[in-house]
Amino acid sequence: MKKKIKPGQIVIRLCLAVVALIILVPILNILAKSVSDPHLVSYMKGWQFWPSGFDLVNYKLIFSNSLIIRSFINSVFITVAGTFLSLIVTGSAAYALTRPNLPFKKVLMVFFIIMMIFEPSIIQEYFVVRNLNLLNNTWVMVLYNTVNVYYLILMMSFFEETPLALIEAAKIDGAGEITIFFKIFLPLNKIVLMTVGMFYAVVRWNEYFKSSVFLQTRETTVLQVFLKQFVVNGDSTTIASYANVDLTSLNVGALKAATIVIVMVPILALYPLILKYYTGGVMSGGVKE
Repeated sequence: MKKKIKPGQIVIRLCLAVVALIILVPILNILAKSVSDPHLVSYMKGWQFWPSGFDLVNYKLIFSNSLIIRSFINSVFITVAGTFLSLIVTGSAAYALTRPNLPFKKVLMVFFIIMMIFEPSIIQEYFVVRNLNLLNNTWVMVLYNTVNVYYLILMMSFFEETPLALIEAAKIDGAGEITIFFKIFLPLNKIVLMTVGMFYAVVRWNEYFKSSVFLQTRETTVLQVFLKQFVVNGDSTTIASYANVDLTSLNVGALKAATIVIVMVPILALYPLILKYYTGGVMSGGVKE
């Protein structure tokens, strides 16, 4: 028998479809402008999501710019290395804080919550980074804000659901705390790891303000700073002076759209890879008590 769809479900699906269109149409419009013929872009309507003609000159110009390539590599390095470090440190802290015999557990949680509420200002952070000789060093953005307390609490809530029988069995077999953490907790909590990892990756990829403060040389700049200078401030020299191209022969709006696409695509590509981890249960394959 076919399952009947309730009126409430129809309304919810229609609302979700409308929200999806509101999100997708601007993205498709930007993509269409970036691959359109530069001479036809000015005739495109604001909602048009199909290209007018086809030309990859904008992408050829962008990828011929050594400054953009360098900033792209820096952004990828900061995102990958920073996300990996954050997951290891946050996961280790969550594992330790969920152990029943941990001393001063409540004191530590109160301390973390206070740190979450009262964040230091950019001035204090700048002096700390300068005294550590990390200014204009990409590692400063890898180490910066390694642990987010909210994500830590989220991971703790998942770790607390791990069956104690698995931990006791591992200890009987001679496993230590490190072995239990890497071979039991991490594999059984892939969903929260992927979720928190995605949150960390999005934040690090989109970080602009702190990167512009701590990384001020062209060798260490990131893609978001370049995007701000060109797309928001309209500083065309960031492309023209490094690519040796006359911008008067191009459509600046299409070139900005291509730059936005290059910034969006890497982080959007993570979502399909992560969705497969939501198909199974959190404790799939674990011991049921």
